[in-house]
Amino acid sequence: MRTKEGNKEKDILDAAVKVFAEYGYHKAKISKVAEVANVATGSVYVYFKNKEDILLRIFDNLWDQLFSDFKNVSDHVMMSPVQKLDSMIDMVFNLFAENPSLAMVFVNEQNHLMQMNQEEFTDKYDKFLNEGMKVVKEGIREKVFSDEIDIKIFRSYIFGAIRNLLLHWAHDPKNYPLNKVSRNVKSLIKNGIIC
Repeated sequence: MRTKEGNKEKDILDAAVKVFAEYGYHKAKISKVAEVANVATGSVYVYFKNKEDILLRIFDNLWDQLFSDFKNVSDHVMMSPVQKLDSMIDMVFNLFAENPSLAMVFVNEQNHLMQMNQEEFTDKYDKFLNEGMKVVKEGIREKVFSDEIDIKIFRSYIFGAIRNLLLHWAHDPKNYPLNKVSRNVKSLIKNGIIC
């Protein structure tokens, strides 16, 4: 049996992000991912069952990273709910600013996985979003945020807005610079929910 060696798995995932961003998931070929990763096509199958397995792993890694980052912030006792919310918004935009190809994959391919009803994907996605909602609930308890907020609606609203803005940034970074987008999102959210 062949053994896994080096950073091939990471190289394949990084290559897949680039290929999926350029060609779209449905048009992307495993052979192209292998070429960009500088591995044999057969090597891809040592690490992944198929193309969907690669896409799922990309999102698993994304949600795991954001959950971990969000949890560190939400558990931080020295930060106010407003500071925590600001920090979380910055984390999302900073992550994608560092990897525009990942932003394109996120924007274009998330619905595909959600429609496939991947239970593991949905659980990780919900876990990440729920960590953010903990901060909103904390702000409501502390009477910093309005108690009229419906958490489920707010969660869908804010994440949908961020996703849409990332799409615009990915296609037109000059008119949607992420630092400006992040500032505006934070301002809109806070001015809409702070008492």
